[in-house]
Amino acid sequence: MTIIHAFRRAWLPVVALCLGLLAPFLAAPQARAVTVSLLNGTQFTTPDGQPVHAHGGGVIRVDGYYYWFGENRQEDSNGFRYVSVYRSADLRNWEFRNHVLTRNSAPELQSANIERPKVIYNRATGRFVMWMHKENATDYSEARAAVAVSDTVDGDYTWLGSFRPLGNMSRDLTTFVDEDGTAYLVSAARENYDLHIYRLTADYTDVESLVANPWPGGHREAPALFKRNGVYFMLTSGATGWSPNQQQYATSTSLASGWSAMRNVGDSTAFDSQTAFVLPIQGSQGTSYLYLGDRWGNSFGGLVNDSRYVWLPLSFPDDRSLSMSWAPEVRIDTEAGTVTAAGGPYQTLIARHSGKCLDIPSQSQAIGQELAQYTCNGGNNQRFWARDAGGGHVRLVTRHSSLCLAVSGGSTANAAHVVQETCGSGAEQQWLLSDAGGGYVTLTARHSGKCLDVSDESTADSARLIQYDCTGGANQQFRIQTG
Repeated sequence: MTIIHAFRRAWLPVVALCLGLLAPFLAAPQARAVTVSLLNGTQFTTPDGQPVHAHGGGVIRVDGYYYWFGENRQEDSNGFRYVSVYRSADLRNWEFRNHVLTRNSAPELQSANIERPKVIYNRATGRFVMWMHKENATDYSEARAAVAVSDTVDGDYTWLGSFRPLGNMSRDLTTFVDEDGTAYLVSAARENYDLHIYRLTADYTDVESLVANPWPGGHREAPALFKRNGVYFMLTSGATGWSPNQQQYATSTSLASGWSAMRNVGDSTAFDSQTAFVLPIQGSQGTSYLYLGDRWGNSFGGLVNDSRYVWLPLSFPDDRSLSMSWAPEVRIDTEAGTVTAAGGPYQTLIARHSGKCLDIPSQSQAIGQELAQYTCNGGNNQRFWARDAGGGHVRLVTRHSSLCLAVSGGSTANAAHVVQETCGSGAEQQWLLSDAGGGYVTLTARHSGKCLDVSDESTADSARLIQYDCTGGANQQFRIQTG
């Protein structure tokens, strides 16, 4: 078996399954959900190509649709602009519905920061209640919780005000409605060193009492609370600003007492993300739990509206433990209630003439970052997934950024740089792998017919990758290594 056949064998079954699952979706009305696939670590878009700005958000299901609320910041800063809501039947195709809260909703929102909006429904009052973290536009000195209400899930929300719950600071927060209809607020207090669990009033618009402070001094934020088989799970991040860190979780059979210590889950950076929400997806085959995380734009030199989404299936080795692993793709069937990992495997590509690996320098997340060669080190910026592009071609998706290798600007000229770009359908992102002998392959750009080439046959670290007329040179040959 040639290296090309081995390489293709890894992804062809995945492609066939993916195409088979997507085919019925193309003809189905939006309100009927089928299995869909999401590319992880990307910025989701609406059908007309606009970015979905629902950062730090939460999801509520109403009448067969999922409504995703989140932060939509000012384009030139991180200041508050809107809380926006999007609607989907399948969790992939998101329709913009409304800017439910704006700077004109209340005088104190004229100059503010609004973070982590979460919406819950009160069956007794028939109203949707939004809780959020409110600050002024310049710093985090206010540390207040805020409330707004609406009679419809995606209508304009009426601002009720902001306050410190029972006099306590309140920053990152989430909400949770238990099976008996009692609602709770979880918020980071005392400069994020405490995580308070409050019981809300019967109408869900105020705090009634402090239920627990289970991890005093824990310095945790970004809480997500959910319940599974009678066990409460609290998933949180450390407090390191915009930079990702180790996620941890704890469990209890009571919100008021008996909480375990925090335990690690996922890798040391939560796959470069921070908790936003955990969404139970209930269907005919059971209930799955989906981690919704933000890969904050501020962590890679951008702003909140540059952020990308990391959604991963959660698994449960037993009723009191939780695990989370990386998946390039996630497949979701909301009717069945199933969420499964897909995609991969990842490979490194090693230049024959230099023995160095293809590399995105400094693990950059930037769109347009040029591809280089560098001493092989096992980093995720040296690993690529060959995702089927049709016609025998593949897209090379980088592990660390989920961006695709492309010839810059779609150029057909010799020496045009190869960069990472948002994955799309363009032929400048599609590569044909051909056997070059001796366990090596060449990669030919579909749009230009030119070969991936290490510039000037350099053997130095940081030498750029370009496209060039195919010559058969060792600087155009690459060994594929899986793992």
